[in-house]
Amino acid sequence: MAQERGKIVRAASRRRLGAVTTGLLEELLSPDIGGAFELFLSTFEPGAELRTFTRRATEEEGYLVSGVLDLWIGKKRFRLNSGDSFRIVDEPFRWCNPGRQDAVVVWVISPPTY
Repeated sequence: MAQERGKIVRAASRRRLGAVTTGLLEELLSPDIGGAFELFLSTFEPGAELRTFTRRATEEEGYLVSGVLDLWIGKKRFRLNSGDSFRIVDEPFRWCNPGRQDAVVVWVISPPTY
């Protein structure tokens, strides 16, 4: 609907974005790209892994809705469980889903990267 454009994202209409690695599905929860931040629903399949560190000039926060996710920020590894959250500020990071089920994260990035 025209009145919802730029304001509402219906679950069935989420944009799926390209993944940086196999086993990661990113869905845009923000109504569009171009605001001050982007909001994603990131689903990490069991065994999915970002093997090399990446660093972005961003501030990123996430909330683990379900599953388990190992997150390296700098040289430290953190085991995140359902209900945990995190912040990454212009630091190298990588991740891995060591669990047997999908790890689902609501992930916010500012400024936008897409």
